[in-house]
Amino acid sequence: MSYGTLPSRFLKAIDNLPIPHAQMVRRDGRWEAISSEEFLRRVAGLSSAFVELGVKPGDRVGLFSANRPEWHTADFAINGAGAITVPIYFNESPDRMTYILKHCGAKVVFVAGKAQLEKLLSVRGNLPEVENIVVADAGEGLPSECLRYETLIATAGATDISSYRLRASQVLPGQLASLIYTSGTTGEPKGVMLTHTNFCSNVTDVGQDFHLNPAEDVALSFLPLSHVYERTVAYIYIFQGAPLAYVEAIEAVPQALLEVHPTVLAAVPRFFEKIYARLVEQGSKTTGVRRMIFDWAMKIANQSVHWKASGGHASFAVKLQWLLANQLVYKKIHTRMGGRLRLISSGGAPLSKDLAEFFWAVGVPIYQGYGLTETSPIVSTNYPVNRVGSSGKPIANVQVRIAEDGEILVKGPCIMQGYYKNPEATREVLTEDGWFSTGDIGFLDDDGYLYITDRKKDLLKTAGGKFVAPQPIENLLKTSPYILNAMVVGDKRKFVAALIVPNSTTVGERLAAEGLKFSSNADLATHPRTHALIESEVKRMTVRLAQYESIKRFALLPEDFTFADGSLTFTLKLKRRVVEEKYRNLIESLYAGVAEPHPIFQE
Repeated sequence: MSYGTLPSRFLKAIDNLPIPHAQMVRRDGRWEAISSEEFLRRVAGLSSAFVELGVKPGDRVGLFSANRPEWHTADFAINGAGAITVPIYFNESPDRMTYILKHCGAKVVFVAGKAQLEKLLSVRGNLPEVENIVVADAGEGLPSECLRYETLIATAGATDISSYRLRASQVLPGQLASLIYTSGTTGEPKGVMLTHTNFCSNVTDVGQDFHLNPAEDVALSFLPLSHVYERTVAYIYIFQGAPLAYVEAIEAVPQALLEVHPTVLAAVPRFFEKIYARLVEQGSKTTGVRRMIFDWAMKIANQSVHWKASGGHASFAVKLQWLLANQLVYKKIHTRMGGRLRLISSGGAPLSKDLAEFFWAVGVPIYQGYGLTETSPIVSTNYPVNRVGSSGKPIANVQVRIAEDGEILVKGPCIMQGYYKNPEATREVLTEDGWFSTGDIGFLDDDGYLYITDRKKDLLKTAGGKFVAPQPIENLLKTSPYILNAMVVGDKRKFVAALIVPNSTTVGERLAAEGLKFSSNADLATHPRTHALIESEVKRMTVRLAQYESIKRFALLPEDFTFADGSLTFTLKLKRRVVEEKYRNLIESLYAGVAEPHPIFQE
């Protein structure tokens, strides 16, 4: 079966589903629209410029940009010339960016934004192989070695479009479309080789159920397009003719939701965890009747889980109360999320079952899926038939099986070709007959739904020989209104411990009722009452865990893990080895004097 190529699918969408606002971006306080016709003109003009700069089929072109219209303009311009897009996370470290560009051998780099240009120029001396830099939206005073994107596309017209169509028709499905360098929680990143078939098969086999309507749907893009998850779902939006609104910074998402009113978006679990934490924070600040209504609505949400999240039955009384709670509380949640969301995808890591159930119970439909960069990325999805707690069923044309040790194995047209310039690493995960070893542990239920329990490399093995999966425990802890984040430790140790970030807002509000006030997060984290509150929450949230999984000690951190401090990947997953090294002394202190374990706090 031929799934086509990225440029051929792009052209088909432009020709068959033209819309006046194919791309949307907020500039100078208002949303600007770019039509399908203009989108194509810009792509064709930039592609012609790349060819004139000597870009040939198979060449690698770096793409360094935040989420904005120019990202896709550059991407389709590159692959329409038969070249290979090498995306770089817009906030990537200079060292990692240098490594990627040198390893892939890029001779041309497309950059969007002044901040990105400055970061690239700061390592320019380490990139002698880069011959040309094309820059969009860089302001005045552009260095002489840089070519201005706006100038290159200014006169693009029918001739460039005809040339683009011709070049695009010569691109083959089996050609490499992109090298995506994994964020890497340890060691150097590996360049995942993905073909046009890899991407287009995933777009087809996942997107066939989306049924997007160009006249009604609006998609919001805020996860990094340099990551395969957001990139692939964005292809689905574009190829089905849905207007695509770009948000460059995660901080701007709440405003964009209210202004754009999207119907579809993709996010990662941390996004939903923060929404839930903010909701609980706001509820904790209310008093009197409003506080009683909020607490009652949260109770009704819990009673409605079996009905709203699992399709089960509920009593007439519960349904009636849910309708009232919806009017008083739940609708406000929907309004803050734009009021029109009908398809919300969650990926990148397992979403807590309790959190998923809560959102479904209040009428926010989150469909969990599963995949990796190496699988282009979607392996399974819960859309359209959802089973909360699972990662859904394998998509069409993709096979999933479970190895004897519990590792998930995948085979299908979305599987990568291997790691660029790294045949040894490729052989470690990819068999000759096409089965890819994901490194994830999970199982398939009787109905074929896939459940992810943890990363194989993340499993902890206690000194007593018991295997412990940290993610489910962390997800449990994060459903507490008083816990913002957590990381479980305990590999080769006598017991399991944790680093916990208290929710300073909700903890502060709770303890303010006792007359306590704190001058800083550090002050709050070291106070004995905070210690007692979190201890009770840990016991409450983990009461059903096995003895060897229970948290015997924990340390409280005053601040959350962040990408900026190196603790998170750009899809907000914990870099466990980095965190363990950063807090090595604190973790060691958790295991001192094991005879009488008790919670301690970071000084």
